[in-house]
Amino acid sequence: MLVWSRAGRTVAWAVLALLVGVIYALPAVIIILASITGQWNGVLPSHFTLQHYANALHGSSAAMLRASIVTGLLASGLALVNGSWAALALRNTRPLPRRVLDIVFFIPSAVPSVSVGLGLLVAFSRPPLLLNGTLAIVFVAHFVLVSAYSYGNVSAGLSRITPDYEQVAESLGARPWYRLRRVTLPLLLPYLIAAFSLSFALSMGELGATVMVYPPGWVTLPVGIFGITDRGAVFDGSALTVLLAVTALAVLIALSRIPIKAAQR
Repeated sequence: MLVWSRAGRTVAWAVLALLVGVIYALPAVIIILASITGQWNGVLPSHFTLQHYANALHGSSAAMLRASIVTGLLASGLALVNGSWAALALRNTRPLPRRVLDIVFFIPSAVPSVSVGLGLLVAFSRPPLLLNGTLAIVFVAHFVLVSAYSYGNVSAGLSRITPDYEQVAESLGARPWYRLRRVTLPLLLPYLIAAFSLSFALSMGELGATVMVYPPGWVTLPVGIFGITDRGAVFDGSALTVLLAVTALAVLIALSRIPIKAAQR
């Protein structure tokens, strides 16, 4: 640390704990408390209840959760395939074209998601490719927003993998497809999992572009939370927020349990 005295380190840790508590812990605690309260008129809530969670697990709320999970899994899967393919294809490209294509990939992550949604809405609202009002435009929006992160993670993984393994496999007569399937991808597995996890987490919480393009009957949970809280149902919105966070965390934990024996060796 840059603070050498014991008193200075104590102050630094105290300030860090205060910032973490105020910025991260306090909002989370308030949302959890709001999700289980029936009335909040004072400093602390009262009349605790689980009715908000019962409402969240039935009817339209359950449909919104399914829409978020399906959208996140599909968009993240497509982004992983696209980003991995692009990173592998550009691995041996000359520096200048590669930098240009890097910029192209990261442009969607550098602009507000609302702008991405509006651009898709304008671009695909007329023939010959009419996607406005369909489920496809939601998947496309999420795919565009998370592709940069998949590409970035896989590119970083490729830069850390020594080419010796692939060169040895090639010297032993392994064909390109065999080297990719049995050497490169197993070594890349930790980065592939990280790319999919990050993309899924971002997709599960995406609101800006989705609220611009979602069709009737396919409302994701962030859009539903926005609509519910905008109508004043803050307690129900808090329960949905907790449910969204728990679902995303459960998927990320499951992904982290995937064995990565090849990378460990």
